[in-house]
Amino acid sequence: MNISIMPLILFFILICSCNFACASHPEASHLVRNFVFFNRDRQRISESSFLETKNLVGAQLMYAWRELEPSEDVYDFSEIQQDLKYLSSKGKKLFIQLQDTTFSASMKAVPKYLLDEARFNGGVDPQCDSSGKTNGWVARRWDPAVRERFHKLLHALGKAFDGKIEGLNLQETSIEVIEEGPNAPKGFTPKAYLEGILVNMQVLKDAFPTSVTMQYANFMPGEWLPHEDHSYLRSVYQFAEEKGIGIGTPDLMPEHRHHKNHAYKLMHELTAPIPVGVAVQDGNYIGRTNDDTVLNPPWPNLVPALSAFAQDYLRARYIFWGAQEPYFGHDVILYLREK
Repeated sequence: MNISIMPLILFFILICSCNFACASHPEASHLVRNFVFFNRDRQRISESSFLETKNLVGAQLMYAWRELEPSEDVYDFSEIQQDLKYLSSKGKKLFIQLQDTTFSASMKAVPKYLLDEARFNGGVDPQCDSSGKTNGWVARRWDPAVRERFHKLLHALGKAFDGKIEGLNLQETSIEVIEEGPNAPKGFTPKAYLEGILVNMQVLKDAFPTSVTMQYANFMPGEWLPHEDHSYLRSVYQFAEEKGIGIGTPDLMPEHRHHKNHAYKLMHELTAPIPVGVAVQDGNYIGRTNDDTVLNPPWPNLVPALSAFAQDYLRARYIFWGAQEPYFGHDVILYLREK
């Protein structure tokens, strides 16, 4: 073979490889958009390390339903407006995470009026661990009366912010409730829960036709993949593809078998061009194994490997980097400033 034409052949192979990768998954052609998940620490959006890092597109902030609707049909979006104005002035974007569920026994994310037993069956039900101890509260997503109120909030938010914010995501689908027996939440079944999730996704998309919409979908009650598969989680992913709704997951732990059997697998199998997002949360930076063992310092900088897994295997368009210190200020910032 004429050696002079070797560079052309290599170039052709490279182009074909790129075209195949992009064709195999439409999102492969999109550059990842890096956000910082500051959670409820709104004041941190003024930190210089965040503002001065060009590869950080913006901030993901959490707002609780009870704060946004202090009383029935009375909405207060002043905190969102203030954060959006500040971020916009600094050339940054806002991505909202809407909180209707908590992981603390002392906090309920829904408005006080929703706790009415007669109208809304209490509005929330406890999340319990295996010993029965309450470790949080979940809005009754399977309850049509509660969903109706949630949908009014979504439409009000859409009217105020669609096209102005980068996007809005609903919290994770994973909940821990007693699924059957006399202590199960009133009206709860895994199928009713699935229906509630799908309806909420559709209303979110209707309310935000321009900004990115996203459902965090990691696990579903009533099944455990791959051995107990009732297509609950798969149905969420299929619905997202059909409706053009983004899909996301909390926790980026590439070697965690439960995530590999659930969200990671289904994300990897997506074929529709929908936004995919993944949140890097507390503990992810120092390497949690299948048994949740935490590595001791000094720690390796796992950020490059986490980013590569999110982009190459999950084909994520969005990475929401948790602001856990000292890992965020050192590992994440160092990596993104060197890109």
